[in-house]
Amino acid sequence: MFCSCQSNPGRSNEAGLLFEDSFEQGLDSTLWIAEIAPERDSRVYVADGKLWLDTYGGVTVWLNKVLDGNFAIEYERTVVVDTGANDRLSDLNQFWMASDPRHEKLFSRSGVFESYDSLSLYYVGMGGNTNTTTRFRKYVGDGTKPLLYEHDRKLEANHTYHVRTEVVDGVTTFTVDGQELFRHNDPDPLTSGYFGLRSTYSRQAIDNVRIYRLNN
Repeated sequence: MFCSCQSNPGRSNEAGLLFEDSFEQGLDSTLWIAEIAPERDSRVYVADGKLWLDTYGGVTVWLNKVLDGNFAIEYERTVVVDTGANDRLSDLNQFWMASDPRHEKLFSRSGVFESYDSLSLYYVGMGGNTNTTTRFRKYVGDGTKPLLYEHDRKLEANHTYHVRTEVVDGVTTFTVDGQELFRHNDPDPLTSGYFGLRSTYSRQAIDNVRIYRLNN
């Protein structure tokens, strides 16, 4: 899954593929660390070649690899609304560049959203609060997480989104289906950390996670 592969010829700034997972071989629990709030009908699993976050409460699934330098994260993600117990159109969320200023070990939380307040990271909540808000925050590491930007983008049920996040020389961007929702030129940038798929009370499918090294 971790590799030194050729760059994507369609992306001139991609220097090579660092990682990919299409979940065809199931869920590697040493590679993907699931933190799930202890609520009913909540689980993380792989089915039909996709990673599923199917939870009543909060959930974070971390990729167990520190990312640094210039890179891009891509994946496909669908918020499923059908007959599932947790189906709700809300919370296509993501953490990246996450670290714990007080502890070496990051993977020690409950999945409850507030348990992450002490981390240092970037966060996007797309379609949060039952699809009424789309927001970008920076968690400072001292319990504060200022709201930096908002967008009017809403989620569509059962639509497969292509999500791309880039970190390049202190500038981080979050793009959905080719539309850049957020760009933050950080005067005090986060330079390394973990990537996490985040959600709450919903059923979501993730596929084709790829991470690329980017040129300057």
